[in-house]
Amino acid sequence: MRNRLFAVLLIAPMLLSGCHRAPTSSATQSGNVVVLIESSPNTLDPRIATDAQGARISSLIFDSLVRKDDHFNLQPCLATSWEQPDPLTIIFHLRSGVRFHDGRPLTSADVAWTLNSMRDGTVISAKTSHLNAITNIETPDALTVVLHLHQPDANLLWNLTDGLNGIVPAGSGRELSSHPIGSGPFRFVSQADDKDVVLAANKEYWGAKPYVGGAVFAVVPDETTRALELEKGSADIAINSLMADTVNALQQEPQLAVDISPGTILNYININVSKPPLNDRRVRQAIAYSIDRSAIIHALFRDRAVRASSLLPPDHWAYFGDPKSSGNANAGLVKYPHDVARARRLLDEAGYLPDANGVRIHITMKTSTDETTRLLAAILQQQMREAGIELSIRSYEFATFFGDITHGAFQLYALRWIDSNEDPDIFRDTLASSNIPPHGSNRGHYINPKVDALLAHAASVSDQASRRDDYIEVQKIVAEDVPEINLWYLDNVLVHTRRVTGMEVSPSGSYDFLRTVKFSGK
Repeated sequence: MRNRLFAVLLIAPMLLSGCHRAPTSSATQSGNVVVLIESSPNTLDPRIATDAQGARISSLIFDSLVRKDDHFNLQPCLATSWEQPDPLTIIFHLRSGVRFHDGRPLTSADVAWTLNSMRDGTVISAKTSHLNAITNIETPDALTVVLHLHQPDANLLWNLTDGLNGIVPAGSGRELSSHPIGSGPFRFVSQADDKDVVLAANKEYWGAKPYVGGAVFAVVPDETTRALELEKGSADIAINSLMADTVNALQQEPQLAVDISPGTILNYININVSKPPLNDRRVRQAIAYSIDRSAIIHALFRDRAVRASSLLPPDHWAYFGDPKSSGNANAGLVKYPHDVARARRLLDEAGYLPDANGVRIHITMKTSTDETTRLLAAILQQQMREAGIELSIRSYEFATFFGDITHGAFQLYALRWIDSNEDPDIFRDTLASSNIPPHGSNRGHYINPKVDALLAHAASVSDQASRRDDYIEVQKIVAEDVPEINLWYLDNVLVHTRRVTGMEVSPSGSYDFLRTVKFSGK
């Protein structure tokens, strides 16, 4: 029956092989790589950008103090080194010879302005809370920045990384959103809302210079149109924006290639634990056991995803278990294989017995109108029914949907974490009782004093081994409490024309591959 359900849900997209091939666009002819994106960035000011497009495009225009590597450890960028002589002081030593795109030298004054403009209200940013520990900033010389803190904050350095922050010229206000000036490998050329963002290579970049002349981010909301643009050769690249069956169809095109690599984007279900029946841990566990994740990964993503047991990616330094070990990295962590009989037993124990129709509980799942999420909800509805859980589905436009979940007006919802789950402080943001909205993202109103204490300690110490111990304990507790169900990490799926090569895709699926992309034969 499950196979028949999936066959009904997964209607294959339009076949593309018979489409007329249009000549390549003027953008591709001029040496620009054309990247397809679903929506325009809300802003390109790195101090403000929180949407995926804004954060990822701005990280090509602006440099950050530090960068994260593939294991989410911090590496030098604008700061060649840093030290922490005491828990309340961080000293950065800046790279010399760096210039902004307008020729101004980048100095400690720019770093101080960037952070202070977020702290003093020069720009209004959701990221301001990331800097709450800072009391004042000193710039003893042009290449030294000293941050003084009123309390230890182990996550402050992470919040100064690429994608989360970038250094802007001193004096920059809100006007930077419309004409960003950074020091990164690409410089801003133009932006037309709902049309494109155009960048040019920064030939004076202090680091490895781009091979291509520039990049055009073409806004194409419709998935079928994105596929057609690739098939025609009017665009070069789409990453993580095509459904699995569309990718399979494009894979048959001789002029296209598909590159697949492990990713960190996490699909999850959040649970409002504040009211019956979901305030009972046994009910939440039963829901987790009722889900056949392997079958969904195969049906929706054609096996281009990996089951998840934590918010953190498996290669993260704070992930439960040693990601470098040869054994099971999750040994000892409570896991939830598909087990309908066990789900029913848990509901029996919780006092939810089946009625004449076999239904034990009724719950509602809210979703956006995103097609993949709606398909997921329909499959979950069928799977949970086998355990006696009657799941109703309510779909809303994203603004309405997001407003509801932010205010706790939900029982279940499904979303993705993009980039945010690479920082272990996501546990504090989503699970600490102090971060129930409007103060954070603990939308499910989860409260566990032991988790609160562990997360507070992890945020207060700089020793990574000690922090890791705290986060491992948190992952063990949360796996048993099930305030959320971590479903799978999506693979990064990069579809591109064969005229471009050299893309090095980061686990987060960012646009950093444009730093290494080149045209074939060059």
